[in-house]
Amino acid sequence: MGDTDKLAKAFHLFDIANGNDPNTETFNGKSYPKEVLYALRMTETLNVFAPNASEALKLTTRCQHICRWEIPRNRYEMNRVGYLKWRQELKKFHASKAKAILKEVGYDQETIGQVEFLLLKKQLKKNEETQILEDVICLVFLKHYFEPFAKKHDEMKVIDILQKTWRKMSDKGRQAALQIPFSDRALAMVTKAVSG
Repeated sequence: MGDTDKLAKAFHLFDIANGNDPNTETFNGKSYPKEVLYALRMTETLNVFAPNASEALKLTTRCQHICRWEIPRNRYEMNRVGYLKWRQELKKFHASKAKAILKEVGYDQETIGQVEFLLLKKQLKKNEETQILEDVICLVFLKHYFEPFAKKHDEMKVIDILQKTWRKMSDKGRQAALQIPFSDRALAMVTKAVSG
């Protein structure tokens, strides 16, 4: 099986796994399992932001939230410590799920190891591919999820989240973020967050 076939098969199997998500989201009049839509947005954003991305990075981007609903947030304490523990467990869980699928497709250990390394977010700010992945995650959040999130929370919390997001991004990622067509209200909050 050629590399292109392997990539397509891995994407297909990731999407089948995410297709079991009981949560749905409607976009452009069509209903999707939530994590399928998220994965499609991740791939679409990577293709624009880093069109020459490696195969390992393409794979990681597509499975970054694989089967996330299986470890719900409410299983952990609803505080900062609980949140961080949940995030750590998710990274390991996603890496394990992805590894099994990539082995099934026939990827070599080096590629599988690289996907695992990226899913565990190792060497953020130091490793170029980890940073590209983080930029894509932040861009997808800002473009597709930020405005609905902002409507549910008070401005101080939203600005805090924006500032944390901004700190994780590279200069290239920040430049791309400022091209997103925000509403006036959202743009005002983004401007306040990044200037503060």
